[in-house]
Amino acid sequence: MIKKVNILLVLAVFSYTALKAQNAAIIQYINTYKFLAIQEMQRTGVPASIKLAQGILETQAGESDLVKRSNNHFGIKCKTGWDGNKVYHDDDERGECFRAYASAEDSYRDHSDFLKRSQRYAFLFQLNPEDYQDWAKGLKKAGYATNPKYTQQLVKFIETYDLQLYTLIALGKRKMEDEQPMYAVNNNTIPVISTAVAAQVSGSTEPEAPVKALRLRYPEEAFRINDTRVVVAVAGTPLLSVAEQFGVKYRHLLEFNELSEADDIVRKDQLIFLQRKRRQGSNPFHLVTKGEALYDIAQEEAIRLDNLLAYNQLQGNEAPVVGQKLYLQKDAAERAAANADNNILGTEIAKVEQALPVVNTPATTSVKHIVQNKETLFGIARKYGVEVDQVRSWNRLQNDAIRSGQELLIYKN
Repeated sequence: MIKKVNILLVLAVFSYTALKAQNAAIIQYINTYKFLAIQEMQRTGVPASIKLAQGILETQAGESDLVKRSNNHFGIKCKTGWDGNKVYHDDDERGECFRAYASAEDSYRDHSDFLKRSQRYAFLFQLNPEDYQDWAKGLKKAGYATNPKYTQQLVKFIETYDLQLYTLIALGKRKMEDEQPMYAVNNNTIPVISTAVAAQVSGSTEPEAPVKALRLRYPEEAFRINDTRVVVAVAGTPLLSVAEQFGVKYRHLLEFNELSEADDIVRKDQLIFLQRKRRQGSNPFHLVTKGEALYDIAQEEAIRLDNLLAYNQLQGNEAPVVGQKLYLQKDAAERAAANADNNILGTEIAKVEQALPVVNTPATTSVKHIVQNKETLFGIARKYGVEVDQVRSWNRLQNDAIRSGQELLIYKN
């Protein structure tokens, strides 16, 4: 009898742990895509609560194999007339064709347009957008999914995680400040991103601005920049939870990212390195864009801040100028110093270079790259020191979607 009780206790603990992990993934999904759901509701009328609930259900809160391979958040199949990128995935039948997107934003927009332009779903837009139960029933009735519990699952997600709030925000009836201040996850607290934080990230109070930040540029799981392991941490995440999640000592995590103990909470969506950054970048230089600080550049290029400052004879509190060329390698910096006229500022040279048209000169040799699992076009371009636009042009790609096993031609000087 005691043995049976112990087994039941172990099962209960396991189920509780699994449930907490699932809740954390769902909360992360909501925080990542809520602004995009609001934006799409304002653009097309698809309720934000319904869109988020469908995204959570269809992607297993961003963890499904399909979404990781294709950025397809809503399980939309190729259908007649789809001429974009595709992936093949087992669903109702083996090897079914699904749409593939360059980004989550593209998937969210296509889902809205898919519903809005189809006669099958036209009746939904006659419903009250606040009536999420009727919308959930209508989607099932129109044949969006074959799962007999699809309606109940959508409603459960909406009610459990108060997704209706985002519908009301899109309608101007509530404010983002009305969100719950935080959710408890694994004995830590992960605050919900507020409008104030969104404005800090993007410099704008527009609801769509945060979704155009780092989460759309980089993978959601850990990846590598300059052969250094890194992850995108969402604003409000405790750094201690990042350290525990990836098995890195907290003091090392601070050291790797040149942070102090006062920086215990991620203030804005940012790259957090799980290994010590390198002394030199993979690229010879970086051209400064609007809003970039020296620390941001050091993180983006995976180079230690001290080395970046030394190569460019800068102080840590200096603000770089848009268009300025910052050297990321010692040799490149020394060559520039040897060739530069002491009376010409490097900043002015960078401005002139930026104004010149970019000409892609055909390279003398080509490399055939086989796409590996979880590789991105951005990461491949970085690996070879070329631009993403060049890789797309060389391989006649319509967008950034690529698949494992695909062959890409890379031209090198």
